Amino acid sequence: QVQLVESGGGVVQAGGSLRLSCAASEVVFRTYVMGWFRQAPGKEREFVASISRNAREAIHADSVKGRFTISRDNAKNLMYLQMSSLSPEDTAIYYCTAGRGLAVDYNNGRTPDYWGQGTQVTVSS
Repeated sequence: QVQLVESGGGVVQAGGSLRLSCAASEVVFRTYVMGWFRQAPGKEREFVASISRNAREAIHADSVKGRFTISRDNAKNLMYLQMSSLSPEDTAIYYCTAGRGLAVDYNNGRTPDYWGQGTQVTVSS
């Protein structure tokens, strides 16, 4: 069973920074492309970023490019999303994901195979 556990969400002022973490087992990190999706109130879930198994390829949605950075530490079985220059439009539940294929697939509409429970990020104006 694939278990993904997010942490690091919270409330931050506009312009601030926050780092999300996702923990999973060694098998998950060795097997899957990892990523982040988010869902804002009243909106559909959207792709945020994805990263290949060996961390050589990182894909970011246009809406977060230059502000968010995805990374992974396979030795620690942790994935991160460093978020900066946050705006109220970034307010959402952020989900850690794992899936097959390529990192770019998830920016092209592929749905991940596994999802975490989500962590709330609220950006106040």
